[in-house]
Amino acid sequence: MEDSFSLERALNKLWEKLYGWVDVMILKLPNIVMAIGIMVLFYFLARGAARFFRKVLLQKVSQVSIREMMAKMIFIVIILIGFFIALGVLELDKVLTSILAGAGVIGLAIGLALQGTLSNSFGGLALSFMPNIRINDYIETADTAGFVSEISLRNMMIRRPDNNYVVIPNSKFIDEYFINYSLSPRSRITVSCGVGYESDLQKVEDLVLRIISDNFPQLENESVEFYFTEFGDSSINFITRFYVDMTNMGQEFGAKHKAIKLIRGHFAEHDINIPFPIRTLDFGKNNLQVGIDGPEPDNND
Repeated sequence: MEDSFSLERALNKLWEKLYGWVDVMILKLPNIVMAIGIMVLFYFLARGAARFFRKVLLQKVSQVSIREMMAKMIFIVIILIGFFIALGVLELDKVLTSILAGAGVIGLAIGLALQGTLSNSFGGLALSFMPNIRINDYIETADTAGFVSEISLRNMMIRRPDNNYVVIPNSKFIDEYFINYSLSPRSRITVSCGVGYESDLQKVEDLVLRIISDNFPQLENESVEFYFTEFGDSSINFITRFYVDMTNMGQEFGAKHKAIKLIRGHFAEHDINIPFPIRTLDFGKNNLQVGIDGPEPDNND
């Protein structure tokens, strides 16, 4: 009898609790409907905002993967805002507080564990929005030079002129300087040479200026420059500077190659000597003496 009585009492308590939940559900029904409506509304808001950012505001980002990732981040943030508002409507303040506290602890742990990865990821986002570096630009860093082939969330990939690829972590690239040759369509290069001490220096200057000006047209605010720089061991050295179309180092090498051939050919036609260092080896007339260390021989032996 006692067992049946205990079971009946337990069932009555269970039904009372279920009835209490039903009453609460009925009382909270308007809040539940409103919370569901808020979640649906924020879902469509998140989709629209992600589409808007993907098509309009993120066009400057060169990497499609980064554009998609940014759009997803915006989508998730808006959904989370709607979720927290819905919890507030349901008056689940304690649940909301626990979720936020747990999220903070988990976020701190993840941030400490993935500090390097997160640094590279934020570096990749920063590089994607930087207007002074783009895909296919020719850049030079402290350690390497080449064409930018890829910017990902972890690293940057550079294709060197020898067709080998260099992978640089984004965090390291952000902290160092780099030169972007592709930002300016024209650059100034320098060619150096030397002429013999017997040369007519004014004739040399006029000839070089004419050669370079005729073969490398200069635009407005550009000019060919010529300077004698020093008295060398066997020549009077000079440099000439002029502008060429150059967005990578290959074009610089080509322009210097052409200028050197032109200068050498015209100097030969005008009997202008380009000397090379001469070294004279002077063997002195001192007698070579060979000595043997040790005791002198005994003549009596």
